[in-house]
Amino acid sequence: MKKLYRSQTNKKIAGICGGIGEMFEIDPTLIRLIFVFVGLATGILPIIIAYIVGWIIIPASPLQKDKEN
Repeated sequence: MKKLYRSQTNKKIAGICGGIGEMFEIDPTLIRLIFVFVGLATGILPIIIAYIVGWIIIPASPLQKDKEN
């Protein structure tokens, strides 16, 4: 079973969309476009809050942890 991690190699801000793209094996650019479209359709503030919560909750990729040690 794949786990969701924030991407350290394919990120623009925090790596959330990159991590989702890596998990589902989808192009992260497509995930980013969907994220922006949903944000514009539902309101900017809820999607920003969801992104920040994801940034806090989703752990960084294990590859980054190995580089820090």
